[in-house]
Amino acid sequence: MSVHYVCRHCGIKIGEIKANVSEVQLGFHTLSPEEKQEILLYQENGDIVAQVTCEYCQEAIERNPEWLLLHKIHH
Repeated sequence: MSVHYVCRHCGIKIGEIKANVSEVQLGFHTLSPEEKQEILLYQENGDIVAQVTCEYCQEAIERNPEWLLLHKIHH
């Protein structure tokens, strides 16, 4: 199983963990069921895609909060 971290706003790949790690080791067990549904995508091959916010989008959103209304942010 691999975990792929992808920005939910711009789609850029942030990182990847290619080790056999559990959701507990990654801290995913602390998420509520609603948060898991919003953040984690489970792939058929067992991989997980974690949709997070990259630092560029975080800075852009802090400067322009109305951008959260957009589907995608381009940088």
